[in-house]
Amino acid sequence: MPIKDKIDPTGIDLKEKVVHIRRVAKVTKGGKRFHFTALVVIGNSDGIVGFGLGKSNQVPDAIRKAIDKAKKRLVKINRKDRTIQHEVLGEHASTKVIIIPAKPGTGVIAGGAVRAVVDLAGIQDILTKVLGSTNPLNVVEAVVNGLSLVMTPDDVAKIRGKDIKELDLPKYYVN
Repeated sequence: MPIKDKIDPTGIDLKEKVVHIRRVAKVTKGGKRFHFTALVVIGNSDGIVGFGLGKSNQVPDAIRKAIDKAKKRLVKINRKDRTIQHEVLGEHASTKVIIIPAKPGTGVIAGGAVRAVVDLAGIQDILTKVLGSTNPLNVVEAVVNGLSLVMTPDDVAKIRGKDIKELDLPKYYVN
């Protein structure tokens, strides 16, 4: 994940969504022993989102641990109204996620893991496509990586050392 400033979760009204629960069996001489891993995404539906993976012998404990880890990994997503500024490719391991801004009214065209992240980030019009591995953990991490790469025109101007008026952007790019 790109290095960003840490966001303090205190005072933020965070919603949570369980994306995936995996039951893992360890076969021993006396039978099978089960434990669970839970993948949880949290966000405030206003540009802050995070995810975590928790492991425990009980499902509720795994979810609680995942939420605690997710609160430590919150990132700020740059949005423009109901969508994002520009097309972006998020990658993690062998998973690639193409994220494309959409016109108002399009809705969220995304699969389960991607939809959870996008909904909790507050993005309402977007097109996505997952390429490669569809493992929910890799997909969620790729989406968060991609969304954290979205730049505003102000960010681009700062990187280039120019004023935003010098960039010669079409009017729909400027907030």
